[in-house]
Amino acid sequence: MKILFLGDVMGRAGRAAVTERLAALRADWGLDFVVINGENASNGAGLTARHAQAMLDAGADVITLGDHAFDQKEMLQFIDEEPRILRPMNFAKQAPGRGAGLFSDRRGRKVLVAQVLGQVFMKRAYDDPFSAVDDVLRRLGGQAQARLIDVHCEATSEKMGMGHFCDGRASLVVGTHTHVPTGDAQILPGGTAFLSDAGMCGDYNSVIGMEKAEPMRRFVTGMAKARFTPALGEATLSGVYVETDDRTGKATRICMVRQGGRLEQSGP
Repeated sequence: MKILFLGDVMGRAGRAAVTERLAALRADWGLDFVVINGENASNGAGLTARHAQAMLDAGADVITLGDHAFDQKEMLQFIDEEPRILRPMNFAKQAPGRGAGLFSDRRGRKVLVAQVLGQVFMKRAYDDPFSAVDDVLRRLGGQAQARLIDVHCEATSEKMGMGHFCDGRASLVVGTHTHVPTGDAQILPGGTAFLSDAGMCGDYNSVIGMEKAEPMRRFVTGMAKARFTPALGEATLSGVYVETDDRTGKATRICMVRQGGRLEQSGP
């Protein structure tokens, strides 16, 4: 199976890159399944129903969220209406929606997609992500030809720990949240593809996707003057491409993806 995972979509620039380029990438690379992290797609904070639908229509099979999952209040209702949108599994038990699901590619093969929030350096003390992932892999992993875990957290060490924890059980463990792509794409000894952070789909002439002036002012002076606003230059689609063995669910190939924008280009 050929799978594409795209990192955090950041504002209008990131949305435009997805809606304008994803269909061509699906065709050119023969993609079977696409997962996108969309938690910053609407003005850099959360995801609206309209923007979610646009990315699904563009070719996303599943959209994952993160700690900003419900910054756009309409998502509180829409996530129950649209099963292809996942919020973190270890959110509060009362949160709407779900954090994992079994989905089908166009040939009917099953893909398990799940997301968890990390605990290290995060603003809230979320429930244990490792026990949540272990539970979903035990319950649903055997029903899928491919298994993908989105680890949404700050610490690269925690993401690496999750990769090794899932090695041999997941097809791909990929980190999101920091908006900076890491260079450690690899297949772990047990056959799990791993990347510490997929980066963002946004304008990299920025401070993690935001216009530079206000973040720089706060760094230099320690004082805030205005709100952060997403940068609007040409976006780079950043993520990871993985090929898996349908029989074992293990990865056979991994390749970093950077398409368009300012970053050095890469892809399968």
